[in-house]
Amino acid sequence: MATKKMILDLDTGIDDAMAIAYAVGAPDVDLIGMIGSYGNVLVEQGGKNALKILELLGATDVPVYLGESHSSTTDHFDVMPISAQIHGKNGIGEVDLPAAKRQLETTSGVDFLIDAAKQYGKDLILVPTGPMTNLAEALEKAPEIADEIGNVTFMGGALTVEGNVTPYTEANINQDPEAANAVLTSPLHSTMVGLDVTLRTLLTRKETQQWRDLNTKAGTAFADIVDYYIDAYEVTNGQLPGCALHDPLAVGVALDPSFVTTLDLNMKVTTDEGTRGRTIGDQARLNDPNTNVKVGINVDAQRYLKTFMTYLTGLFEKH
Repeated sequence: MATKKMILDLDTGIDDAMAIAYAVGAPDVDLIGMIGSYGNVLVEQGGKNALKILELLGATDVPVYLGESHSSTTDHFDVMPISAQIHGKNGIGEVDLPAAKRQLETTSGVDFLIDAAKQYGKDLILVPTGPMTNLAEALEKAPEIADEIGNVTFMGGALTVEGNVTPYTEANINQDPEAANAVLTSPLHSTMVGLDVTLRTLLTRKETQQWRDLNTKAGTAFADIVDYYIDAYEVTNGQLPGCALHDPLAVGVALDPSFVTTLDLNMKVTTDEGTRGRTIGDQARLNDPNTNVKVGINVDAQRYLKTFMTYLTGLFEKH
């Protein structure tokens, strides 16, 4: 059996860094590349952060491409102040990691994704953990990849809980609702790992202390980065006893769908002013027996956290 190939499409902030570590540490997948997006940071900063994290983890063979620098309906992007507060201005908790020795790739991330879909087909896993802009553009440029990519598992959206930007809208979807709607209403099959499940998977200082106790470069750096995130959560989500594992949970579910219970649904993203960015069932396709989105609505948080800690701690021990 061919090893599954994974591409992460991410705006490297703190939970994205943990998602990278999960993908590198997982034994059953080959991380073949990453596409930078905008969101927690500007696209170039996110790409450079990804290179730094890969270098810290000894994964210097994973190329990083840049995707689009702003949404499909705007001509520029500004980081939201709340993003800078949660992830730090540099996106990685103000921790100063050395500049990577490698450069960002010059090919566009969108073209890299299309080429990978052609090459690997059903063996390809795509995990978008930022806005959907890059995926929507790839689908527009090469619509046939909707049937070729084996697994798309994205972090974004909120169905059974409130959003974290507005009462309706989660941050990744909020960055480009039009792109998200284009993806969810396309023939592409995907799994949504939204706030419904990510807010149930929490990491605390007990776990970051275990990383710190390893006395390795990666263990200490990740403990510093994630402690910043936990501090930010105490201010912004005081009711939670830790920080949510948003993006790494999407990577986990992409590799082991049994971590979550899902609801099969045809979805859309609203783009009207009042509820802009809401991820909701598409009434026009309510009676269509064929659904294209599996929405995570519950999670085996304990088993997931155990797997997460096994993969990341095992990786940090070596680096």
